[in-house]
Amino acid sequence: MTGHTFQRILIALDDSPGYDKAIAYAKPFVNDTGASLALLTVTSVTSPANFGADPLLGQQPIVVPDVSDAQQDGAQRFLQNLRAEFPETQDVKLLNNIGNVRDEILSSAAEWKADLIIMGTNGRTGFDHFLSGSVAESVIRKSTCPVLVIPVGDEEEN
Repeated sequence: MTGHTFQRILIALDDSPGYDKAIAYAKPFVNDTGASLALLTVTSVTSPANFGADPLLGQQPIVVPDVSDAQQDGAQRFLQNLRAEFPETQDVKLLNNIGNVRDEILSSAAEWKADLIIMGTNGRTGFDHFLSGSVAESVIRKSTCPVLVIPVGDEEEN
């Protein structure tokens, strides 16, 4: 089998410590192939609020994500900083999504027709760890394209 050149690379990251390691791994894939690039960050919804439902009438609630403008602005700034890491790349899409992290990675990759997903994982689970091991594992299991997972945890931790 000959080597595969990736044309559409989706990089899913958040601004937790170590994301720069994943960027360093991703650069050769992007820069050496002239691939198109999508940079994705997901603001996970922690406390949805239900509006407009009347259970007696059998109406389904409308779930309104409780995501602040500050969270979205921060995510957008993070994406713009990531964009600057790929100055030679002409075709870059910035995706600032809200929702379930795993679902947003998979649906963005499918909609954009990515042929490679690159993501970092810190191997930890928890409330605010975007790319925990469990998210990475479920993306790998459900993805229709190859997934490159970069460990970004702190080796120095004792």
